[in-house]
Amino acid sequence: MATLTAVNVGMPKDVPWHGKTVHTGVYKQTVTGPRMVRRLNIDGDGQGDLGGHGGEQRAVLVYQLDSYRHWAKELGRDDLAPGQFGENFTVDGLPDDEVCIGDRYRIGGALFEVTQPRVTCYRVGLRMGEPQMAALLVAHHRPGFYLRVIGEGEVEAGQEIVKVATGPEAMTVEEIDRVLYLPGHTREQVERSLRIPALSPGWQASMRTLQDQVGKEAAGASGSAGLNKAATAPPPGWPGFRPLTVTRIQTESRSVFSLHLAAADGSDLPTALPGQFLTVKIQPEGDAPPLIRSYSLSGEPGTSTYRISVKVEPHGAASNELRAHIRVGDRLKAAAPRGTFCLAGGDNPVILLSAGVGVTPVLAMLHALTRDRSTRQVWWLHGARDSTEHPFARESRDLIATLPHARSTVFYSRPAATDRRGVDYAQASRLSADRIPELGLPTDADAYLCGPVGFMNTVTTALVASGMDASRVHTEIFGAGASLTPGIKGAVTATAPHQPAGPAGTGPTVSFARSGLNVPWNDTQESLLELAEACDVPVQWSCRTGVCHTCELALMSGSVDYAPDPVEPPAPGNILICCSKPAEGIILDL
Repeated sequence: MATLTAVNVGMPKDVPWHGKTVHTGVYKQTVTGPRMVRRLNIDGDGQGDLGGHGGEQRAVLVYQLDSYRHWAKELGRDDLAPGQFGENFTVDGLPDDEVCIGDRYRIGGALFEVTQPRVTCYRVGLRMGEPQMAALLVAHHRPGFYLRVIGEGEVEAGQEIVKVATGPEAMTVEEIDRVLYLPGHTREQVERSLRIPALSPGWQASMRTLQDQVGKEAAGASGSAGLNKAATAPPPGWPGFRPLTVTRIQTESRSVFSLHLAAADGSDLPTALPGQFLTVKIQPEGDAPPLIRSYSLSGEPGTSTYRISVKVEPHGAASNELRAHIRVGDRLKAAAPRGTFCLAGGDNPVILLSAGVGVTPVLAMLHALTRDRSTRQVWWLHGARDSTEHPFARESRDLIATLPHARSTVFYSRPAATDRRGVDYAQASRLSADRIPELGLPTDADAYLCGPVGFMNTVTTALVASGMDASRVHTEIFGAGASLTPGIKGAVTATAPHQPAGPAGTGPTVSFARSGLNVPWNDTQESLLELAEACDVPVQWSCRTGVCHTCELALMSGSVDYAPDPVEPPAPGNILICCSKPAEGIILDL
């Protein structure tokens, strides 16, 4: 019979770490006597980062005495006391390779259900004084697990833990943790996990992504696809940059022009997915370093050539350089098409929603739907200032006319006197969030949004408010994305990317493509993640030890060395920045 040997609680507090302040509840203290367990917490306990811990599905964290004994031997430690791993319940019994997702247990007056393994997080390493702890928990198959409180009640150390129900599919905590974080999972394992109602919604979403991915690959597919969308992209069509020849230059509007590109040797270019982008190197005159920019592929996919479309900004160095100097016959170095903002298959409705030059990736999707003679409902929604700033107006109208179930609404915020309502545009207003409810959009659609960040944020909120599931709203951002720095206080402060403080490095150049920053590597940094943080380049991370793949992103050019090696390698063409250093000059999609 398993036993509850200790109850551990602690409220979040601020802890210094690497020059930052972490707000965390990982520091737990053992308490005596009975404690009331409620739906979200044990009395006296709290979590600092509710995005990764806590909530109904992760109300109580469990860790085992046997794992304490394992780590004492493995780490050479004799100072490990209950609560050291941030757990609420220290238990004798309930090993991770026996407890199953969906199992139910009664302890004292409370009833619990197992929902998921522990989240891999850097804070357990912070508490333990072992930076690699998050990776070690996964590699040694000893994660611990979370409980949902089915029935509130008092618990106390020394009480027996009584199993009252067995979860369906008999999938252990250790097995499902291995499916997500380690290589070698099978389709059968993924499908079994999705038949467990008790599995937390976050893990269900990861498993659904894995289910989609494993259908495209052989058994043993990468688990990282369930952790980071970047891992779901197909491998790049070629390594690094290759020269492409400009075969045509076309004006699309007052501020937008297109470049048609072909292979310099006349061969067919690899097929790009509708919605992907091309990253190019633009060499200014003189000795200035190349400018690296990404532009959506706007033409019909699968035509053996590419079309990118560029908006000329008043102070845009790259766009003005291209407009002033690029000519038919010139060569432009380009990385292979990349991106996960891609049109998904299916027969449900599709909403293509854009503002300004954001039309480019969704136009490629419209081309693909037309090419495939799609019978899906297609909603084309676009916002522009007037006809002079409406790129691809005729092209999009002609494409929509070929689709049997397509409808279009074009918004002009300031139509010119010569613009024709009912022909050039439908509504004289901005395409904004407050217009979404009146459009009658189908809630079972997949929506693809591209445009200014503020526009996408507000329209996304409006679509979800109208009844659309948030997972069906897909957005594309070409600037630096939002940061994800769990538990770091003050991390939301936005600072423009810049050169790091202190003496310049002497190592290979690290180019942050989205941030437009080139930085020589400095060996004072332990990883590319630390360099990005020193430059205030927006980053996303969680474990910082090569487990969770939150930091996985595209490596456009060059190579890296890992220390330590990731628990599971990233997808081809990607890297994990939390545990890598440049082996040569590199270009990151960051």
